[in-house]
Amino acid sequence: MNAFQVAQSLLFLLIATTLEVSGDAIVRKAIFEQVGSIRLGYFLAGAVLLFGYGSFLNLAPVPFERVVGLYIATLFVVWQMVAYVAFRTLLTMPILVGGSLIITGGLVIAFWQTAAP
Repeated sequence: MNAFQVAQSLLFLLIATTLEVSGDAIVRKAIFEQVGSIRLGYFLAGAVLLFGYGSFLNLAPVPFERVVGLYIATLFVVWQMVAYVAFRTLLTMPILVGGSLIITGGLVIAFWQTAAP
């Protein structure tokens, strides 16, 4: 992958993960914090965001087996940001250590080049 492909892929993945995590957070709020027609509105908003996530993830100009690595690394970072904003969840040492492994693994999957057979 050249630098442009990486930047373009990261943009698509950043949008996709932001949509996914936001959609998940809204669905969680619908389940646990809302009632009646407001709950239905939250579910609908969550569904729209999750549909957008699936669309943007698959528009990333990277082979699927490589996009997964970048996606997982990006997802972890965005998830922690949304968790803090939406639920005031702070990072703990297990999250930091596990997250560093997730990010490292994602980068290995995305960028490790193997010789063609």
